[in-house]
Amino acid sequence: MPDRNSILENQQELKFSGEQGFFDKSKAIRSVIIFIFAAVIFFFLHFREVQVEILDLNTIAPRYIVSQVSFDFPDEEATLIMKQDAVREIGKIYMISPIDIRQRRIEFENFLVYNQSWHQEQTESGTFEALYKGTEIMENALVDLRLTDPRTIDKMRELSFSTENYEPYTPNTTLSGMILPQQIWDNIQKKYFATYTPLIGALIIEFFKNSPWHIEEDIPAQRQLRKEIQAKVPDKLTHVNAGSRIIDQGEKVTARHIAMLQAMKNTLSTRRNLTHPLTLIGSFILTLLFVGIFLAYFQINQPHILTSNRKLFLLITILTMTLGISKLTELILLSSTNNLIETIRYPLFVPLAAILICSLINPAVATFSSGFLAIISSLSLAFDWSGFLILNLTASLVAILSISSLRRRKEIFVVCIKAWFGCILAIVGLHLYNSSAWEISVMADIVSSAFFMLITAVLVVGLLPLLESGFGIMTDVTLMEYMDPNNDLLRRLTLEAPGTYQHSVVVGNLSEAASIAIGANGLFCRVATLYHDVGKMATSQYFTENQLGEVNIHQLLTPQESAQVIMAHVPEGVVMAREAGLPEPIIDIIKEHHGTTLVYYFYRKQVEKMGSDPDKVNEKEFRYAGPKPRSKESGIIMIADTFEAASRSLDKVNEETLSELIDRLVREKVEDGQFDQCLLTFEELSIVKKTLVKTLLAAGHSRVKYPSQPERKPRDVTLEESI
Repeated sequence: MPDRNSILENQQELKFSGEQGFFDKSKAIRSVIIFIFAAVIFFFLHFREVQVEILDLNTIAPRYIVSQVSFDFPDEEATLIMKQDAVREIGKIYMISPIDIRQRRIEFENFLVYNQSWHQEQTESGTFEALYKGTEIMENALVDLRLTDPRTIDKMRELSFSTENYEPYTPNTTLSGMILPQQIWDNIQKKYFATYTPLIGALIIEFFKNSPWHIEEDIPAQRQLRKEIQAKVPDKLTHVNAGSRIIDQGEKVTARHIAMLQAMKNTLSTRRNLTHPLTLIGSFILTLLFVGIFLAYFQINQPHILTSNRKLFLLITILTMTLGISKLTELILLSSTNNLIETIRYPLFVPLAAILICSLINPAVATFSSGFLAIISSLSLAFDWSGFLILNLTASLVAILSISSLRRRKEIFVVCIKAWFGCILAIVGLHLYNSSAWEISVMADIVSSAFFMLITAVLVVGLLPLLESGFGIMTDVTLMEYMDPNNDLLRRLTLEAPGTYQHSVVVGNLSEAASIAIGANGLFCRVATLYHDVGKMATSQYFTENQLGEVNIHQLLTPQESAQVIMAHVPEGVVMAREAGLPEPIIDIIKEHHGTTLVYYFYRKQVEKMGSDPDKVNEKEFRYAGPKPRSKESGIIMIADTFEAASRSLDKVNEETLSELIDRLVREKVEDGQFDQCLLTFEELSIVKKTLVKTLLAAGHSRVKYPSQPERKPRDVTLEESI
């Protein structure tokens, strides 16, 4: 029996075309792809977040939390005490009643207007206007004047606050009017009336200072001063040593606890020091390590990935997309105000990549990629690494084991359900192992894993068609879709070349049975043969199976012309298949199902026409352009196609005649070198021949002849019966 690994590898290779273009073969493009992948790994590893449990205010702590590092945090309680101490020395601030100030000004203006003795002593012109203006200055000065104790003024000066309008005086009472000290008036005269003549200044000062004033407490000024002084008090930083308990289990969470947790998180983030050369070098070394392991694995175990830029780019696209989704999810969970990261402790990202890679490439690559992603993600993401690693690997491996028979897109949901069941077992096992089986977190983990597997299924269903079409990949799901009889190309074939369609159906059944017998991809053979002769629609009347007893049109053509018409169905089929958007592997079958074989019937007619001299006939004119079959499936389809067509010319169909026929056909093709590139062994050819003979005999089995019934004598039919 053929080796299972070789069988799987052969089946997976059919997903990609055997032909490589410039993009697929360019070493420069390959280097760019690997460099981009290395850059993605570097940034993913380097820019990592730190998980610190941030509790909600006034809730009860579910567990005790210990400081992971030594840190200083802004202690609001200590800061509040310092702010209270800062304003402890601030006394009351007083001001003169604005009503008194306004009243004294009015009295002084009346004095200037109506006092005759003052008019008689006036010796200078303009003195009245100067006195009137001075009155306004005095009013403003008294309005701005603030009175407080000397200690408050000293404190203000110490903190660089303006004391320009403050005077050191504290009234004994605010219930009755009082005369302000001479010092206050002297300061007002120096400050506001230094430019005035002594007569004017003395007159104004003397009038106002002899009046009693009502003093009021300036509450807004006191409040504003205290606020500004407290704002200048720096936050008090309290030191917490590593290992110190921040909060006890069952303790009520306060603002102080939250400040400590936030400060610890900031300290952990700062300690990473992402811009420090040593940190950068560390991330760079880890990147080289992981990328080196990645390349070494594929160089040794999966070299076809590194020799095809399309496969490599597909793989790296899936890995990069998964890393991006995981990083985005991490940021959302960490920034959530509802502390979701404590509920969703083990998000599942790796199964998405595992299912996509298994479907599009092969299970071996998917298994390695799952382990690769799980290790990198658990190292860089801010989740509990042990549970995260176990659940992601469990879900991925179960999905890979379940996806081998995936034929329809809806089966992806079944695969994800199986993976979820694997997660449930892993979750229960982890909680039992950690003696936490009865905690509510068990149900939270099960529900969150179900949510992520549902999202995974939806993403896979949406992404698979995009990746299949974008990278030209043919999966079993794609094959099932192309097997639909309502496909436009198949419907045309049934109408325009019905004989060819029936021939294709029979060849499909034959090649599928033979492929399954040697472990090849039977589904691919069945689907590919439905389209292998679509080129015959262009000239369907030139092929015997479509002539339906009509005149053979080849009687009107030369052997060269007939051969060219027959061979043209291959390039015509390639054109039709490309226009219909068929996958490249199916188009490869259209090219290869005749290989470079000879159109022997018309070649012999041409040789006979040239006097039975083969040297006078150019054999290349009667050979298909090829290429020869490059896969086991292609070789099997070639044999089945020739065998089915040739079996129709047999006079007697039984096991002996069919065995002789297929032995001769296979021997001729082996001698012609048609199977040199498809890796079919002699043992496999023997199995293929026996299976084809057995399947064709079963398809053409005879039935028991039914005896004819005697004719019945017609009876009279009444009018009622006829109605």
